[in-house]
Order: sequence, then C-alpha cells, then structure tokens
Amino acid sequence: MSETTASDMSDLAIASRAVLKPIMQIASSAGIPHDAVEPYGRYKAKIDPSLLPARNETLGKVVLVSAMSPTPAGEGKSTVTVGLGDALAATGTKTMIALREPSVGPSFGMKGGATGGGYSQVLPMDEINLHFTGDFHAITSANNLLMALIDNHLHQGNALGIDPRRITFKRVLDMNDRALRHVVIGLGTPADGIPRETGFEITAASEVMAVFCLATSLEDLRARLGRMTVGYSYNKTPVTVDDLGAAGAMSLLLKEAIKPNLVQTIGGTPAFIHGGPFANIAHGCNSVIATNTARALADVVVTEAGFGTDLGAEKFMDIKARNAGCAPATVVIVATIRALKMHGGVSKDLLQQENVDAVTAGLPNLARHAANISKFGIQPVIAINRFTTDTETELSVVTGWAAEHGIECAVADVWGQGGAGAEDLAAAVLRAIEAPAEYSPLYELALPIEEKVSTVVREMYGASGVEYSTSAKRMLEQIHDNGWDNLPVCIAKTQYSFSDDPKLLGDPGGFTLQVRELIPKTGAGFIVAITGALTTMPGLPKVPAAMNMDVDEYGDAVGLS
Repeated sequence: MSETTASDMSDLAIASRAVLKPIMQIASSAGIPHDAVEPYGRYKAKIDPSLLPARNETLGKVVLVSAMSPTPAGEGKSTVTVGLGDALAATGTKTMIALREPSVGPSFGMKGGATGGGYSQVLPMDEINLHFTGDFHAITSANNLLMALIDNHLHQGNALGIDPRRITFKRVLDMNDRALRHVVIGLGTPADGIPRETGFEITAASEVMAVFCLATSLEDLRARLGRMTVGYSYNKTPVTVDDLGAAGAMSLLLKEAIKPNLVQTIGGTPAFIHGGPFANIAHGCNSVIATNTARALADVVVTEAGFGTDLGAEKFMDIKARNAGCAPATVVIVATIRALKMHGGVSKDLLQQENVDAVTAGLPNLARHAANISKFGIQPVIAINRFTTDTETELSVVTGWAAEHGIECAVADVWGQGGAGAEDLAAAVLRAIEAPAEYSPLYELALPIEEKVSTVVREMYGASGVEYSTSAKRMLEQIHDNGWDNLPVCIAKTQYSFSDDPKLLGDPGGFTLQVRELIPKTGAGFIVAITGALTTMPGLPKVPAAMNMDVDEYGDAVGLS
C-alpha cells in the first residue's frame, strides 16, 4: 500500500480493514503446541510457557528498539518495532515481536495507544489498547488488595507497628486522574478505618507492575511480591508484604495474568504483548517471561524499551538484561527528521518546512544516544522513521553523518508500507546481529548507590554531577543501613531531555542533576531516584482524546488512535 493512500486513513481505519488470521493459526506458525494456547476470543490468546517444548538450540537473539530523545512531534518507536519485525520475518528469519501492553489512561488522554501505526500495527488494535486480556485489571486488583490489607491491619490493632505516615505504597487506577494524587482516607466513624493522607498512582507506576515484568516464573513472582517494602514501623524498620502475609493472595490474583499474550501484526508476524511499566518510574520494558518465551520460539526477537537510550535502553541493559540474561545483539535507535529539527531549535508548527541547518544542529542529541549504546559493548543501528514531509536533502544529512561515524543507518517507511518499507533496515539489523558484541552493564552492583547514580548521570546524560535533597540524603543512609546498596538504580526523569529539565533539548551537557527522592523497590529489585517534577498519576489535557471517541451502531470503536 502506498504511503499516499495510507496517509488518507487513520490507524484505526487501517486496522479495521486488515484481515486477521485465527489465533490458533498464528500460534501454530510460531511453533506453539495446541495445549499451550488459551484463546481469548478469535484473535488473542494466553500462552502457558510451561507447556512449550524445550528448545535444543540456543535461544533467539534480541534486537532492542530504542530512540533519540522524544519530542511532541512523535518518533514512532513502536511503529518501527512492528515494521522491522515484519521485514525480518519476510526474509525467512523466524521472528517474534515482544511489546509492552498499553495503559488505558494515556489512550484517553493525549498520548494515544501503543500498538504502532499505519500498516505497521499489532492487532486487534482497539482491544489491545483497551481492556485486552485483563492483565492491568489483575495488577490493579493485586495492588489494591495489598492496600486494603495494610489499612485493615492498622484498623485491627497494628501488630507490626506500622507508622501510617511512612506507608510508601498507594492504591492504583489505570486512568489519568489528577484529582486522586492526594487524598485522605478513613474519615467517618471509628468503624471506617484509620484516617491518613495517601493518594493514587496509575497502574503502570505500581511496583506490582515492575515485579510482574521482572519475574521469571510464578514462583519468582510470589517471592518478589513478598519482598516488596510497603512502609516502615515506628522504629523505622522496613515492613514487607511477607510481614503482612499478603503475597499468596496477590499471586492468586496474578496467576493467569502472568502468562504472555499472543497476537499478530498486520503482516501476520506473531507478537507477545505483556506487561507495561512506566519507562521513567520503572524500567519500561515488557515482561521477562514474554521476552524469554519468544526467544525459545524464534531466532530473532524484536523488542522495545520506553523513551530514549538514556531511560528505557539503559534500564533494559542494567536491570532487565542483567536479571534475565537477555542482552541485545544490537540496538536500533529510532530517529526522525522532525525530532532532529526540534532538538535543533525549530518549533513544532514549523517542522514541515525543509531546514537542513536545524537537522544538523539536532545531530548531537542522536550522537549521544549512539554513544550511549556503544558503552554497553553493542554497536547500534540507526533507523530514520520517514515522514511524508522529509526531504532527500534532510535525510542525506543523517545518513551521511552516520556513514562518517561508521554507524549502520537505514531509512524506513513502515507507517505507509509496513514491513516492505523496512527491507534496508532489516538487512542492516541482520548484519549487526552477526557482528561481535560484548555486552556488559554500565556499572557493577557492588558499588555504592551514589556511585551507580553518578555513573549513569555522567555516562548516559553527560551531566557534571549530582546533588541530593535533604530527604534523599536521609534515604541514602537508610539504604545503607538496610543493606540495599547492591541493587541497581532506576533514575526517573523527564524523557524530553538528557537533563532533569524538559526544556533543555539537544545535548546540553555540564548540568547538575537534582535527585529529590530515593525510593527502594525491594521486590522489583532496584532503587528509584526521582528527579525533576515527575508525577506517578498523570492528569488529562484540556481536550482529552476521550472527547473524540465513541462506539458505532455495530459496537466498533470510533476515534481511537
């Protein structure tokens, strides 16, 4: 399908015209036996990894898709991921895709869905972007069961001596709702509980979600849930889920959700979509179980990490790959001419005009992202996600720069052509995964937390140093006292800049990163360092996307993007 024709249609319209194969046929093409498939309707299924045959050969190679620093113009990382997967499959390479599940809240806010776009989508698009197979609901229920048990424990005498002012967990909801960020509960009579200040987070920000996505099995999931720190006692000792005795019931709620979800692309490539942690407050990758199940079935697995290399990819390398043994053979960095122009100083309303100087001025941002990946011992491939307004002169600036620096680079038109638009990119990726790679994490776990944070900030962001708030310094002491120094760090900051200031575009360098809070996530197994003005419960914009959504007389979605 030509891009001109595709550009006249919405993603939803293109998805609705696609002819899907029955999910049992997709499962069969992936080598999944019938007994391991649990259909959810005609085109979705849960897969039970325990019923898959053992793979005699080595596990499939991982291709991680990341990006340069995002802009409001959009980069199309998921679209490139899906198109690349289809293009690799078209070469005869046994390929699977592994993606995060979309959060419902942003779909109704301003971000839209997360199933790709144009002729490079995973389907059924509307079902995946909404309730899908209920995984997010199960995670929400498990999190909120924990909170109910905590507040009931306080009400029933508080045998553990939990300090209500130091409870670190919150209830969650998979919806953008700023009014729930700060609430008071337990008001009324003594029978209505213990009054205390608390709040809500969006489900994707819950530690239960992070645990869900890092667990290697149901047994590991239960163990990690039990290790989560929910707060502190009056004498400041950590209180865990196991102390409350809640891990078993939470695991019961998650025992079906932990099975990966199988769907398909428009091109018919099998895809797992499973789990969806935020890429700043958490590690921003689909579940370990989905990634490694795909590796047991395919020769190449194309997966994705949230935002740019400084956030999602760094966390994939230092947290997920270190934990699950799924280091990438190569990393694709998605870039767009539009994003380069914005990092070169052009406003969003002028992006459609040719501006070679602005593209050149934006290259330092892309250069740092490429250097970031090289620091893990992996050579990147740059994918220029082509838009209709890009000119050949602008594209040649990027391809010429990449050639000068010895970096594989290909232009891809996956939105308009699907896998057919990524043939050159697929060829570059196949060359890259055969090249020698010596993956190593950025830092050793034995280092103190301060040194690990400093390493990431210096090596990934180009900062000159780190400053800690008074409360963050107090938590550093608590981390040392509780023996949590050996955990990796997960730095939460804006995705729009290497710094903690979203307005500092390009490659600002030389700034000091401000760490205002440290949050131990002892079940997920990392320390979150909060920077800047981040919130774990997003709000809705002035005109939410929900205002343009509806359902027609046939029950089909309208206005979903």
